[in-house]
Amino acid sequence: MEIQTHTQSVGDLTWFYRQVEPEKPRDRPPVVLLHDLPAQSYTWRNVMPALAEQGFGAIAPDWPGYGQSSAPGPRQFDYSPAGYAQALGDWLAALEIERCTLVVQGFMGVAGLQYAVAHPEQVSRLAVFNTPLTPTAKLPWKISQFGLPLAGDMLTQNPILVDRTLEGGGGYQVEEVDLGVYRKPYLSSSDAGRALMMTVKRLKLGTVMPDLSAKLQQWPNPLLIAWGDRDPWLPLDDAKTFAANLSADFEQLVEVGHYPQEDWPEKVKDALIPFLRAMDL
Repeated sequence: MEIQTHTQSVGDLTWFYRQVEPEKPRDRPPVVLLHDLPAQSYTWRNVMPALAEQGFGAIAPDWPGYGQSSAPGPRQFDYSPAGYAQALGDWLAALEIERCTLVVQGFMGVAGLQYAVAHPEQVSRLAVFNTPLTPTAKLPWKISQFGLPLAGDMLTQNPILVDRTLEGGGGYQVEEVDLGVYRKPYLSSSDAGRALMMTVKRLKLGTVMPDLSAKLQQWPNPLLIAWGDRDPWLPLDDAKTFAANLSADFEQLVEVGHYPQEDWPEKVKDALIPFLRAMDL
């Protein structure tokens, strides 16, 4: 199943995204897959074709500042979770996607969650992979240092940050050809590094998570929480407890790290596809 690539202008932003359509489309909302920092939509490359084979259209954007989407300066774009949530809504509207299944992953997933809790009528199902859920969630030092004054400027201009972060999140070696894709934006321009620095500076989980966690506990639609149990940054037990309190579907992804779709995409597919197919029951 071939993945197509597209761009969409939304105001001053240019979004790059990957898309795959099933050979026999059915009347189902598309699946929108969101990536974490410092990755890009490429991280879903091994999951999207499997969704299409099951009859689900799938679309994965590069967040502004990442991959091949535009990376405006901090005066032109608000790199906070609220800013990203607003931009996501504008992009979905530009593509005329009125209803979707939303899949979020990682620390950037906080922006997707903010969009979901503000628009439950537009997000028919929500799947969460290794994303902050509780007020106690914190950025690890490996990532928080990207937002430090002076040091962050230097660290985020080094393309090797991609290797150290993606592999540090689970302990698995990423193939060199794939690392080349992830490094490319940081090799091509200083804008990518500055966007990463501003994202980390403005993430502010301590401010965002108490309110977001409370709103998630009122989530009205089907919810899947799937967790790579080798994530060194977000504890498995916190996710299990959160899911139990919500009566959400929970899947433990054994020997999988913080970036499940990169570490072990087969286990992501095994968790996600039954959750999606349940809408047909």
